[in-house]
Amino acid sequence: MSNSVKRIFPLGFPWQTQDPFLFCVYHLDHYPKGNEDMGPAASLEGRNLGNDFVIKDGWRMYHGQTIPGFPSHPHRGFETITIVNKGFCDHSDSLGAAGRFGEGDVQWMTAGRGVQHSEMFPLLKTEEENPLELFQIWLNLPKESKFVDPHFAMLWHEDIPMIQTDTAKVKVIAGNYGGTTPPDPAPNSWAATAENEVAIWNIHIDANSSYRLPKANTEVSRTLYFYEGSEVSIEGQLIAPNYGIELDPSEDVEIRVKSEAAHFLLLQGKPIAETVVQHGPFVMNTQEEIRATMKDYSLTQFGGWPWQHADNVHEKEKGRFAKYPDGTLVEK
Repeated sequence: MSNSVKRIFPLGFPWQTQDPFLFCVYHLDHYPKGNEDMGPAASLEGRNLGNDFVIKDGWRMYHGQTIPGFPSHPHRGFETITIVNKGFCDHSDSLGAAGRFGEGDVQWMTAGRGVQHSEMFPLLKTEEENPLELFQIWLNLPKESKFVDPHFAMLWHEDIPMIQTDTAKVKVIAGNYGGTTPPDPAPNSWAATAENEVAIWNIHIDANSSYRLPKANTEVSRTLYFYEGSEVSIEGQLIAPNYGIELDPSEDVEIRVKSEAAHFLLLQGKPIAETVVQHGPFVMNTQEEIRATMKDYSLTQFGGWPWQHADNVHEKEKGRFAKYPDGTLVEK
């Protein structure tokens, strides 16, 4: 094994991550045509509705009953970064914020002291299929930031840098890539401090070519996720798709791609190096804090749910938009 490749591991559901990340989930669902209610125009018979995580006919309903997705649920103590490369996600939350994003957009949400949100996948196309490709990354917050105010931000795909090399395209969602930086992350994020060198890059490498991944500047954790393509060679080692590769951040890494284009997600950052205690959607530093969080949520519901339905979706005709807690509306 090359010195620059520290470990290779199979990708499950969710993907394993290193500190400062908590985990990453990759959703690839080949949804059918949608009906008038933005659900699948197909039978739901035989599915465990409410908890449908088994791929059947190429797709899952997750916790949705009529529209796929994740109805209202709470978070505290970390951030979610949601990258929607294909399809759409409808966001609603307990702050009154809302949005529809997709086709390359990214949502960055700091849960901080506590928020409820829903993430539904409306099937907007009735005449053709509705494929969904989505990554959700959980980025931890340090102890000092666990109780910051919740924050909701959109990184529209028109504003996210796409670096084009001779053989690859690199979508720079977070971090500095050769002097190019994306829109700012959430203000209280671990990624908001440049010295933490948090990077989230979606890398697409052409078939029959090679690409050199530049080294990091500091001692960070660095993992490359190979999620689509055929066999590739990394520093001379053959690697199949659906594997993760932990890398030495101090070295450039050469990736050679064979007959089929290869798609990767890179996650890197300085470790927070604090104890992590997780209970479902709550991530704190001690069991006592988890118990206090559960009590707090049972009493306050983190502000309650201001929407009529737990699986709230927006009007079918609505385009991409973000409505912020202060009432500001951005339409794309």
